Amino acid sequence: MSNEHLEYIRQQRRLKLKVIFSQWGLLVVLLVLWEMAARNNWINPFIFSYPSKIWDLFVSKLQDGSLLHHSAITITETVVGFVIGTLAGTILAVLIWWSPFLSRVLDPYIVVFNAMPKVALGPIFIVAFGQGYLSIIMMALAITVIITTIVVYTAFQEVDANMIKMVRTFGANRWHIFRKVVFPAARPTILSSLKVNVGLSWIGVIVGEFLTAKAGLGYLMIYGFQVFNLTLVMMSLLFVSLLATLMYQAVSLLEKHWQTWRD
Repeated sequence: MSNEHLEYIRQQRRLKLKVIFSQWGLLVVLLVLWEMAARNNWINPFIFSYPSKIWDLFVSKLQDGSLLHHSAITITETVVGFVIGTLAGTILAVLIWWSPFLSRVLDPYIVVFNAMPKVALGPIFIVAFGQGYLSIIMMALAITVIITTIVVYTAFQEVDANMIKMVRTFGANRWHIFRKVVFPAARPTILSSLKVNVGLSWIGVIVGEFLTAKAGLGYLMIYGFQVFNLTLVMMSLLFVSLLATLMYQAVSLLEKHWQTWRD
C-alpha cells in the first residue's frame, strides 16, 4: 500500500471523527440551550418541558418497568407491521409486474389508495378488527404496503429493456427474466425501501395507538396530553425517535451485510 493511499485513509478517518464529534457536540449544545431556555422562561416550561425533567421521568418510568412494558408492545407491533408490509408490498409488485393486465386493472386503485389519508381508515379498522393490536398493525400495513408496492414496481419497470430483449433472444421465459435480470437489478431499490418502511411502520403504529391502544408509547403520548403531563409526552416522543433511529441503523447494517455477501 502506497504512502499516498495510507495518507488518504488517515484523512478519511480524521474526517469521520470530526463528523461524529460535531454531531454529538451539536446535540449537547441543543440540549443545553433547551435547558437554559426553559429554566429562564424564554420558552414555556409547562409546554416544552426541559431535558433534566424529562430525564428524571425517564429514569422513574424505567425503574418501575412501565416504560419497558409500553416499549415492548410498540416495538412488537412495529416489527410485525414492517415485516408483513414489506413482504406483502413486494409480492404485490411482483404480481402486477408479472401480469400487465392486472397492472392496468389495479393502477387506478393503487393511485387512489396512495392518495387517501390513511388516518381516515382508523375508525373502519377499529370496527372491523376491534380495539386491539390487530387494528394497530393494520394501520401500519395500510401505510407501508402501498408505498412498497409503488417503489418496487417502479424499480421493476426501470430495468433496462435492452437487457431483457437480449435474455429473451437466448430463449428465457418470464420466470428466467425476473430471476436473472429484473429482480437483481431492482434489489438495491428493494433494500432501500426497507429504510423507508422503518419510518412508515412507526408512523402507522403510533397513529394506530393514538386511536385505539390501551398500552404502548403512542398511548403514553395521548395519556400525557389528556392529563396535561407534557413532560410524559416529550419523553415518549424522544424515546420513540431513539427507537426508530436504532431500528433504521439495524436495517442499514443488514443492507450492508447483504450487499457484502452478494458481492
